[in-house]
Amino acid sequence: MPSNNPQEIEVPFHRASITDAEIDAVVNVLRSGWITSGPLVKQFEQEFAEYIGCTHAVALNSCTAGLHLALEALGIGRGDAVVVPTMTFAATAEVVRYLDANPVFVDCREEDFNMDTAQLPDVIAKGQSTGPVRAIIPVHYGGQIGDVRHLKQAAAAHDLTIVEDAAHCCPAKFRDSDDSDWQNVGSIGDVAAFSFYANKTITTGEGGMATTEDAALEERMRIMSLHGMSRDAWKRFSKEGSYYYEIVAPGYKYNLTDIAAAIGVHQLKRADELHRERCRIAEFYSAKLGDIEELILPRQMQHRLHSWHLYVIRLKLDRLTIDRKAFVEALRDLGITTSVHWMPLHMHPYYRDKYGYRPEDFPVAARLYDEIFTLPLFPGMTEAQLDHVVSSIRKIVADHLLLSV
Repeated sequence: MPSNNPQEIEVPFHRASITDAEIDAVVNVLRSGWITSGPLVKQFEQEFAEYIGCTHAVALNSCTAGLHLALEALGIGRGDAVVVPTMTFAATAEVVRYLDANPVFVDCREEDFNMDTAQLPDVIAKGQSTGPVRAIIPVHYGGQIGDVRHLKQAAAAHDLTIVEDAAHCCPAKFRDSDDSDWQNVGSIGDVAAFSFYANKTITTGEGGMATTEDAALEERMRIMSLHGMSRDAWKRFSKEGSYYYEIVAPGYKYNLTDIAAAIGVHQLKRADELHRERCRIAEFYSAKLGDIEELILPRQMQHRLHSWHLYVIRLKLDRLTIDRKAFVEALRDLGITTSVHWMPLHMHPYYRDKYGYRPEDFPVAARLYDEIFTLPLFPGMTEAQLDHVVSSIRKIVADHLLLSV
């Protein structure tokens, strides 16, 4: 039985929701003798495409692989420039560098941490100095889709392709107005990349998926995902396959295994159930912490369906005698693990030194970085764990109020 003593309650940042169905599916794959890319990968691709509402899906070993393959398939190469938010994980920009292209950073909006699309015309114009700007990679921060209308307008005006970093989204939706139909993430750009990493909304442990409506892009990504071998080379060891294959390009090793896909097939069946649980926890946090004036809580923007992959809160540091680092450590001392998403990319040594960035070059992201941290949010959190998180935050705030003289 879990302890009701707050001092003994442990709250991990994340714990995957795995049922007997996923476990049994993995065991069946292990017993089948076919454990690498095979029929279950194909099933997962087909069912994921149906769930998202797209034509093509390519299962991969990471979302990073999806972003890389998308840019490669779109012809991004040496000297090109790609617009990337600075408020994102390393993968969004590093895939640009894989191709010897240059990421051009853009600041975020304070209200949802997504790319500030109002800045895109100026950023694109400035980016031309590093090479032709060819693409934009928007990141749907925490699982909330950004400003689609202005993103697409800027892309169309400058003839840019859009590659969605949808690592946090399954499901997430948007619409233009109260009267318009909901659209799934993945329908905004030329290619979208999803993550099934251990702490994502659905998981395969490690894994990802690239989706597109373009058959030529799908074929190129699929070929390049397995050493540049001719199509369906994975069948060469099956009864319906052949030993013969051709290398048509110098590809990569990005394929997903049937072991991972076995988990993914069942996680996808539970995607809506898992999303409802995430929404419930997010609503709990918002209700129980909403009256604390020293905090700024995340909210679902109008005409958006948030996946609630992340629940990121901000500290009003001018009202507290404690900084973010000390706040996070105080929670850790109480058994609560949190995280920070993220240090903006332009503040990391690699990009700072290579491109000469200063923190103040992207002031919103730099300021938010000092204020934010992410609360535990995962299906299966107990009431005791949730109460412990809330009561601990309330206590730390109360103990560190900056009282006016």
